[in-house]
Order: sequence, then structure tokens, then C-alpha cells
Amino acid sequence: MLKLEIVTPEKKVFDADVDSVTVPTATGEAGILPNHAPLISALKPGILAYSNNGTVERLAVSGGFVEVSNNRVSVLTDTAETASEIDPAIVRTDREAAERELASHAAAPIEETESLRERLEAADIRLRLAAGK
Repeated sequence: MLKLEIVTPEKKVFDADVDSVTVPTATGEAGILPNHAPLISALKPGILAYSNNGTVERLAVSGGFVEVSNNRVSVLTDTAETASEIDPAIVRTDREAAERELASHAAAPIEETESLRERLEAADIRLRLAAGK
């Protein structure tokens, strides 16, 4: 068993024992099973999944960090939402606003538009989770 703890600036989202965890790291998805080697990695926006007794739960997470040590998985993230917590209409509106803003900065250097591209990616992930995909 792994002890999974997911924390955002507002609250502790999850704290329980699980069988496995998959996190979206900066270098790709990382699957974590009991006795995993120690790991510290940046998170990118994506789907965090954990399984317990054959049931898989998924959350949309934004950037942050994950630390694995001694069968503990600690996730520090800006946001973590289940599909039921996501309002697709609000997310679509936010996505459209980010697209318009990105289009208005089309000539800007890529470094200057990184936060907008991350906002678009996060919106896409939240919409995918809300749609059950």
C-alpha cells in the first residue's frame, strides 16, 4: 500500500492508502507502486489517477510537485478537481478567453505566452475529465 496525500493551497484534497498512483510529471506520466524508488518531480497539468481495491479515481491537477519516499506519495498542486467538481460551461468560457488572449499575442515570443498555453492545456484536461474521457 501507498499513503497518498494531495494538498492544494486551500485544503487537503485527499489523504488515504491506495494501491497505485499515476501522476503527470514534467517528463511524462509516472506510475508509482509500493516500494517505488525515491522521486521528486515537477508536475504538469494533467490527470492524476489512483487505484484502490480495483477502483480507479481520477483528478485534474495543475502544476506543482510530487515526492515519493518510503511508500508515501505527496502531491502539492495548485488545483485538484474531480469530474463532478468541474463545470464544463465555466471551463469552456475560460478556455475561449485564453484562446482570444493568445491570438492577440501571436507575435510575442513563446516565453511570454507560456502561462496562456498552460491555461489552455489545463482547460482541455478539465474538459476531458468532465466528459469522462
